[in-house]
Amino acid sequence: MASVREAVRRHEPSRLPGAQHSASIIAMSTDWLHGAVIYQIYPRSFRDSNGDGVGDLKGVIEKLDYIAALGCDAIWLSPFFTSPMKDYGYDVSDYRGVDPMFGTLDDADALIKRAHELGLKVIIDQVWSHSSDQHAWFTESRASRDNPKADWYVWADAKPDGSPPNNWQAMFGGGAWTWDSRRRQYYLHNFLIEQPDLNVRNPDVQDALLDVARFWLERGIDGFRLDVVNFFIQDALLRDNPALDLKRPPARPHQFQRHLYDRTQPETLHFLARLRGLLDEYGAMAVGEIEDEEPLKVQRDYTDGAERLHTAYSFFLLRTRVMTPGAIKDAMAQWEGARGWPSWSFSNHDVVRFPTRLADNDPRRAKLMMALLLALRGTAFLYQGDELGLPHGDVPYERLRDPEAIAFWPSGIGRDGARTPMPWKQNGVMAGFTRAKDAWLPLDPRHRALAVDAQQGVPDSMLEFTRAMIALRRASPALGDGEFVALDAPEPVLAFERRGDGERLLCLFNLGPDPVVRPLPEGVLKFSIGDAELRTGAAALGGHSALFVAI
Repeated sequence: MASVREAVRRHEPSRLPGAQHSASIIAMSTDWLHGAVIYQIYPRSFRDSNGDGVGDLKGVIEKLDYIAALGCDAIWLSPFFTSPMKDYGYDVSDYRGVDPMFGTLDDADALIKRAHELGLKVIIDQVWSHSSDQHAWFTESRASRDNPKADWYVWADAKPDGSPPNNWQAMFGGGAWTWDSRRRQYYLHNFLIEQPDLNVRNPDVQDALLDVARFWLERGIDGFRLDVVNFFIQDALLRDNPALDLKRPPARPHQFQRHLYDRTQPETLHFLARLRGLLDEYGAMAVGEIEDEEPLKVQRDYTDGAERLHTAYSFFLLRTRVMTPGAIKDAMAQWEGARGWPSWSFSNHDVVRFPTRLADNDPRRAKLMMALLLALRGTAFLYQGDELGLPHGDVPYERLRDPEAIAFWPSGIGRDGARTPMPWKQNGVMAGFTRAKDAWLPLDPRHRALAVDAQQGVPDSMLEFTRAMIALRRASPALGDGEFVALDAPEPVLAFERRGDGERLLCLFNLGPDPVVRPLPEGVLKFSIGDAELRTGAAALGGHSALFVAI
């Protein structure tokens, strides 16, 4: 296969040493992001092609036609790299290798090729905040204090009393430092003990990570999703985080602190500038995952300009429990006048699925939330099964696999519930996910009735509704990359306009259960959700309904 898209190479004068990209060339390569719909695949749970109960890359290839028919522009693949699977792929032991449970490097190449034939871009996860403790880099780093990779991870001496260097707490519980008897130092891990933090301050580490990026770009990848991108670099002085003034103890130790020093350091942006330069060479993009106390601000900062990320998303809407007009307006207001481009999602592999979290498993409300996501300005991310309206899976304690779910049971997020097998068929032992009698996680019985074959071609189904909404978004210049203009409306009505390329689209959402009638200028009905209709001079919105009106 060609190392990169030849069309991009032909238009890149910056292949010459020292030359700079023109803004028009970069825009030509990444404009597809504006208004795009990206479908996230969690490979372990998407489709098993070989009957071992675990999804794989060949299984993904089998179902790419389905994603293309949905109308999506790209796929994002969660990690499929070589890993001991302590955190199910987010602990990488070889950034260039495909874990045998998922297939081979040839399978990855075949996936990229088939996706491109279908017009789908391919984005892959890159986990650069930390690696597995079984990565060769860490094996060498922990061997001594003076080997070539001694400074490739975040190491620090103990305090005089033997305690850890500071008070930082790990996201998955407990202190963020673990003693290593070989080096007689502590190493930092913001997540599991088996996930030591890379020292991304080190230029040699940056070079190595950029080489990893180049490896995949040469195979035709269109971009990267950067896991916890604002965790890449920590405070050089390793200062203690200050305590928060809390009214009651939180669920997790790390929630006691204000995270001033263990994440979101300014030096991270210098590394992102280097990465952006490499991405521009290939016409590729990067989306960053932001985990921060000020998620919208950091999301905007990390996309502010041509030397930063192309887009970023945060957990601001992913962790919202009740969708209100204020939440949406606050989110969109952060982007007024911004140079960057936002991304939004209501579900992913780390949070409670949105039909449960935001819609109380009510199919009508789930459709309303899907329409809202696809009406927002920015890139929309759908998680596998969102288009089916899958409720969060019920996984009994004895079947839990996620270390976070086990550590914080029964009050944790329960990430396994978002990772249960994708139901392709109503019938069969495992609903078409695998021919095995069981899978790595159990199938939620409620998901059978929502399987793809049960909804395919059924006019009122969530699947067909999602297809129709994506088609509306693709056909509308305003919904693509038009402006977002918030309008005054009494709660629980959310009203805004999307404006672009001569089109004005009025979007009205009744987020409450009671009917609402709202005055309306003359317009043409483009789309309705639920019990909503356009009347002379008014919009009648039943509970949990919406109208899209061209004005």
